Amino acid sequence: MQFVIKAEKRVEQGTGASRRLRRAGKAIGIIYGGDKAPVQITMDHNDLFHAMRKEAFHASVLTIEVEGAKETAVVRDTQWHAYKQQILHVDFQRVDATHKMHTKVPLHFVNADIAPGVKLEGGIVSHVMNEVDVECLPGNLPAFIEVDLKDLASGASIHVSGLKLPEGVKAVTHGDPVVATIMKTKGGSEAAEGEAQA
Repeated sequence: MQFVIKAEKRVEQGTGASRRLRRAGKAIGIIYGGDKAPVQITMDHNDLFHAMRKEAFHASVLTIEVEGAKETAVVRDTQWHAYKQQILHVDFQRVDATHKMHTKVPLHFVNADIAPGVKLEGGIVSHVMNEVDVECLPGNLPAFIEVDLKDLASGASIHVSGLKLPEGVKAVTHGDPVVATIMKTKGGSEAAEGEAQA
């Protein structure tokens, strides 16, 4: 999915200027990184808000058009209003097609309902991780990584090393953390048996 954000250079600085821009339906942000100077920008708040509701937006290389010039970047940080559905500030980091980038990608869990540990043993899937750190070239960045639970028995786990990663994508983790596990819901000997198998 391609996302294009239209932006303008932000001339006015300071808290008062930020408030005026937000009242005028604008969101503010910055593009930084690479060998260029940081650029302060303003964007249409509603357009940005609807784009940010899509999961893929947060794990995509975005095109930001700033007054005719195009920048490629990823979202690095977003500040939201404490209680309103309002974006206060977005940090975008430039990416270069020839340099590997390090970012987080969401995990999509599938086939939980047919996993033996759920269907036959009445277990509950526990999602230990909802996203994973990856390293890849911008062109290889996946919108998400699928986690197939269809073979998981009760008491068993899937680790990062068991994920099917797209070509050119490498997981960046310390050790081999658990991604998901099926927990037993019944006690007694079955629980003990599950612990013995784990």
